[in-house]
Amino acid sequence: MLLSLCNEVLRDYPFPDQCRIAAALGYKGLEVAPFTISDDPFSITDADAAEHRRIAADHGIEITGLHWLLVAPAGLSLTTDDKELRGKTLSLLQHLIELCAGMGGSVLVHGSPKQRLLSQAETPEAAQENATECLERIASWARAAGVTYCLEPLSRNQTDFVNTVDEAAVIVDSIDSSAFKTMIDTASAGLTEEQPIDALIRQWLPTGRVAHIQVNDTNQRAPGQGENKFTPIFQALKDVGYNGIVAVEPFVYEPDGVTTAAVAAGYIHGILENLK
Repeated sequence: MLLSLCNEVLRDYPFPDQCRIAAALGYKGLEVAPFTISDDPFSITDADAAEHRRIAADHGIEITGLHWLLVAPAGLSLTTDDKELRGKTLSLLQHLIELCAGMGGSVLVHGSPKQRLLSQAETPEAAQENATECLERIASWARAAGVTYCLEPLSRNQTDFVNTVDEAAVIVDSIDSSAFKTMIDTASAGLTEEQPIDALIRQWLPTGRVAHIQVNDTNQRAPGQGENKFTPIFQALKDVGYNGIVAVEPFVYEPDGVTTAAVAAGYIHGILENLK
C-alpha cells in the first residue's frame, strides 16, 4: 500500500513545501486538489502538470492522483438538465484527466457532492441519466489517458446521488470500462453503509470494482484523531491483497494541517507495522 496525503491539508504552503513536509512525515505521495493550484483549473497547463510532477519527484514522492475535481469554478454539475453547463463540466473533467496523466497520477476521485444533486434536473431519473451519460464519456477519456476514474460514494448529508458502494457498483457495471471504478471513503462509508468498513472491503475489493481508498474519521478529522478504529480496516486491505493507494483526507485540521498530517502518518504506520 502506498500512503498518500490529500494536499489541501497543507494548502497554506507552496507546493514544493507541501512535498517536502509530506515526504518528511513518511508519505510516499500527494493526492492533489486542482483548486489548490489555481482558482481556475482550466488555466492549469500541461507544462504546469509536468512541473508539479518534477517538484514532487525531486522530494522523493509522486503525485498519485486528483480529487475534489469540481470545486472550482463555481456552479458546475454532472446531473443538470442544462446541456451547456454539462458540457462545461465535461470539458473541465476531460482537462483534469489529461492533467492527472501529465502529473504522473493514476487515479481521479469524483466526489464533488454539491455538483451532483438530483435536484439539479427536472426529475431524479433525468439527473441519473444525465450523470451516467457524462460518466460514459469520462470513462472513455480516462481509458485513453491511462488513468482510473473513480466515482466516490458519499454520505447522505452531502449528496443524494450515489451514497453506497452498491449504488456506485451498479453504475460501474453499466459503463463496463476498465478505467471506471468506484472507491471507499472511510468517513462516508462509516456514516452511510450498513456493515462495518472492514466487511465492506472484504466484500467489494475482490470484485475488482473498487480501485481506491481514502481514510478519515467520521468526525471529519484524521485517522487517530477520533473514535474510529482503523486496524480492522488495514487488516482487511492486507488480507484481500490491496496494494494500491491509501489517501489520507481529513477535513478538520486541529491544531493545524502539518500536525494533522503527522498524527495520521504516525498512527497509520504504527498500524501497518503490526498487522498480522
